[in-house]
Amino acid sequence: MAAARISVRSAFTGLLISLLCLGSAQGGKLLVIPADGSHWTGMKPLVEELGRRGNQVVVVIPEASLSMGPSEHTTTLTFPVPYTKESMMKTMGNNLDYLMTTDVSTAVARLKNYWNSMVMLSNYTMITCESLLYNKELMQTLRDYDFDALLTDPFWPVGIIAGAYLDIPSIYLQAFLPCPLDIIATRCPSPVSYLPLRYTHYSNRMSLWERTVNLLRSLLEPAACSRMYIYADKVASDILQRETSIVELASDAALWLMSFDFSFEFPMPLMPNMIMIGGIKDGKPNPLPQVSCIWSGDANVD
Repeated sequence: MAAARISVRSAFTGLLISLLCLGSAQGGKLLVIPADGSHWTGMKPLVEELGRRGNQVVVVIPEASLSMGPSEHTTTLTFPVPYTKESMMKTMGNNLDYLMTTDVSTAVARLKNYWNSMVMLSNYTMITCESLLYNKELMQTLRDYDFDALLTDPFWPVGIIAGAYLDIPSIYLQAFLPCPLDIIATRCPSPVSYLPLRYTHYSNRMSLWERTVNLLRSLLEPAACSRMYIYADKVASDILQRETSIVELASDAALWLMSFDFSFEFPMPLMPNMIMIGGIKDGKPNPLPQVSCIWSGDANVD
């Protein structure tokens, strides 16, 4: 069984490596459905590099967004959405003001704030999700491309559903998710006795009370995911013509590329198809400055 999991991981890791390394004569075809904001700025360098190396990369984005737009060495397809960038920024600003001014001084208050944020994010993501998935002309265009793989951010359920609809291997590039979809979908062990859950603000040296709260929070997180994806589950079932859920679809992902590592996070178990890749910086880093060190021979050296 372990050998089978390793072989599956190796196969899909090889798929991603082949997309990165193959020349233009043998380049693969990659569909990219990113999420907006910092999610896209972190994914964009990888997408452009894949296109620069000769792969056929198609990026699908909404006509109105905060930060997404055409990128180099790729083909960009857009779809209409029932909102503008201005209305989007206003709604997000109001939601952020509410979340930032909410009292989070106690564990109960933080839990309530976390629960409310699930509802806000669900409403925000589903408008874009429906606009793409019910666009029959665009979905048929994507099917005609016959892609080799899908690269998406699971923050937006639209990529998860589209990957299942097109029946292509899905590669998820993610940082922290509002609810632990990665942990639940992969059935990754999460020992709450020493691993603090996200957004609890605990350390790995918890008191008895903090461990108790951490345990209770872990029991509620599957319900939080269900609450966040309640509308996405209905859309997925309608699009795929079978009863399903985002958690079930995400469990079929080929690879989870985790945009964090043990240098900044607490050590945690990982499943075979979960790979920590660290952060991806948007743009080329500046060279280190030249620093001259002047040493005086009269100085005393211990």
